[in-house]
Amino acid sequence: MASNMSDTLPVHVTVVIPTRNEEAAIVDTIRSVPNDGWCDKLDFLIIDGNSTDATRELAEKEGATVYLEKRKGYGRAYKTGFSIAPGEIIVTMDADCTYPGEEVPGLVSRLLNEDLDWITCDRLTKAEEGAMSGMHGFGNWTLSTTARILFWYGIKDSQSGMWVFRKSIFDNEKVRPMHDGMPLSQEFKIRARRYLPSNKTTEISVPYRVRVGDAEINTWGDGLLNLRRLFWLRFGLFSKSTPWGIEED
Repeated sequence: MASNMSDTLPVHVTVVIPTRNEEAAIVDTIRSVPNDGWCDKLDFLIIDGNSTDATRELAEKEGATVYLEKRKGYGRAYKTGFSIAPGEIIVTMDADCTYPGEEVPGLVSRLLNEDLDWITCDRLTKAEEGAMSGMHGFGNWTLSTTARILFWYGIKDSQSGMWVFRKSIFDNEKVRPMHDGMPLSQEFKIRARRYLPSNKTTEISVPYRVRVGDAEINTWGDGLLNLRRLFWLRFGLFSKSTPWGIEED
């Protein structure tokens, strides 16, 4: 808890959370991030993919800004969120209580104190029992191992969706991930490791917990798409994707 001004980090932090039908967990996800003055300004940006439940209304009641992204895709949501996030530091999490919101102040502090530009969080080392099914865990291991072999980039968890970074990294357009779907997660890590200074990026292990609510991912379909995308990236092939930023009227 921030007990005095000396404990307050002098930054504006925006937590970007993609959602689709996450009414069961969105409130607890937002509340899991301490909001006790540990940074100059903290806000939440929800990029919602046409939820048909009360996700947007519940998030707004918690004080979050909600942007309705009509274009489909996990990656598409993040490309929009990254472009419109007002904070100089961006933190990402899923809206299902799997990622440890209580770790956010410490992660941001480490980013600043160690003069880092980008942190990705490893779920595999500290995953709680039941947090990943056997198939899900095997898929993550397969994709992460394949990514390490293809790119030699030293990341344990290629599929993690919790990142802490400076928004300014996107001034270099080569760092901006392109994919509109789930492969954006691994693509972002590959680009960050390739185009940012090696001493400015790191991976930190965090707890990973059992999901609240129904999953929107397709284990087999998304896994195969991710695997194919790894080889495309390795050999310089790119699929068609929507532009960076919000959709113009």
